[in-house]
Amino acid sequence: MISIFLLACLGPSVVQDAAPAAEAPPSVQRGLRVREKDAFDGYSLYTPLRGATAYLLDMQGEVAHSWKHDLPPMGCYLLENGRLLLLSRIDDNPVFFGGGIGGRITEYDWDGTLTWEYVLSTEERILHHDLEPLPNGNVLAIVWNRLSAEEAIALGRDPRVVGERGLWPDSVIEIEPTRPAGGKIVWEWRAIDHLVQDFDRTKANFGVVADRPERIDINGEHRSEAPLTAEQQRAQRERERQLRELGYAGGDDSSEDAPEEPPEKRRADWLHTNSVDYNAEHDLVALSTPEFCEIWIIDHSTSTQEARGSSGGRWGKGGDLLYRWGNPRQYGAGQDSDRQLYYQHQPEWIPAGCPGAGNLLVFNNGSERTPLEFSSVDELVLPFDPKRGFSRERGQAFAPAAPVWSYSAPSPADFYSSFISGAQRLPNGNTFICSGKQGRLFEVTADKRIVWEFWNPWGGEMPESLGKANPNPRKNSPVEPVSVFRATRLASDHPGLARLRAGK
Repeated sequence: MISIFLLACLGPSVVQDAAPAAEAPPSVQRGLRVREKDAFDGYSLYTPLRGATAYLLDMQGEVAHSWKHDLPPMGCYLLENGRLLLLSRIDDNPVFFGGGIGGRITEYDWDGTLTWEYVLSTEERILHHDLEPLPNGNVLAIVWNRLSAEEAIALGRDPRVVGERGLWPDSVIEIEPTRPAGGKIVWEWRAIDHLVQDFDRTKANFGVVADRPERIDINGEHRSEAPLTAEQQRAQRERERQLRELGYAGGDDSSEDAPEEPPEKRRADWLHTNSVDYNAEHDLVALSTPEFCEIWIIDHSTSTQEARGSSGGRWGKGGDLLYRWGNPRQYGAGQDSDRQLYYQHQPEWIPAGCPGAGNLLVFNNGSERTPLEFSSVDELVLPFDPKRGFSRERGQAFAPAAPVWSYSAPSPADFYSSFISGAQRLPNGNTFICSGKQGRLFEVTADKRIVWEFWNPWGGEMPESLGKANPNPRKNSPVEPVSVFRATRLASDHPGLARLRAGK
């Protein structure tokens, strides 16, 4: 076993264009801590959340290459042509703010020259959180869309949780780049086209939430009780009728008399979709919706028009949810005790050639997990048939009942990142993990031994900001100078590393 420990003041060696190390907490050893022979040989790519540089590390924890971007970043991807794709933050948007705000996509060649820029940051829409490069050269991206308070209420949103900022439902867009700047949106899926609500029968989308698991409850993230079945709704209406006849109840909508929720409960960002991943074999898109504590899968084979409805596409269901997992209470198929995801990030299909291929891997952050908050990386075997799609017994939660494999620390509290973060299955069966808050990157074997570990020593060049329009900036933010949104381990023979292998 080879174990290497570097003090924070030393850090790994860097190439000339790497950013200087920020001062790290004195009690934390930063740099490479562990490297064992069972680690998967390759390079680790990431950019600190408050850093101005993207780093490509070798297995010794030394910088093999870097890109200076000088932008407030989220995550980055290395394309097969050796270019770096980056999502970054625009702070001067007059409407949108908050964790994960983006607005700008940039692309750089191997030498750091800007080759493409795409900006979507208006009073009506803004990019946020994550990107996904597609095999055809296009890019999937997540977008906040602004609805006025009146528009949100008309869709069935509870008025007590709608403030002057309205509602920011998410969409997923596919961008066809037009270099050197701009792009064409060639496909779009919108959450607002697939809603259901049981709050107000006079508004749009009214129905039985428990009968529509393919739809998104527009009040799902704040309701205190699981949605009622149709039979329970009928029984409730009968009880209310009897009480009215006895003089014990008012009109049909008793919610009008309920106490108003405080302003801080009026959340515009009700989904906070934080991750997008693409399955090319089956043309599927996986999304992470942490406010619902769920993973969703939708059909990308639809046209934009089909994606707005409930028919069409390879699986015949248009843009309705094909699959959801993590919190069956959201669609009336479970209770709080059945919840398995806790503000999760980065659901990612395990690719062909890796153990568990076709399964889904997710970083389960663990925020609000009881009785102890801790993070885990969970692997799911999906109830999916390539010919028939996803299966579910009527009235039951989507399978699986539990992950087929899960990693958490021997002392669970030792591994906990309440936000950001991600995980990746490697070809040798190991799992590469980014515990984002601490800037900790590490690799574990199937039997959960740590065989490589690196703690990011860089960052802090970029000021932390949640957007100038934010009227209530976050205090005591968990974002540290060294925090990392996401990291990726690249195989040594990755096509995008051709210049590195050639020594150029």
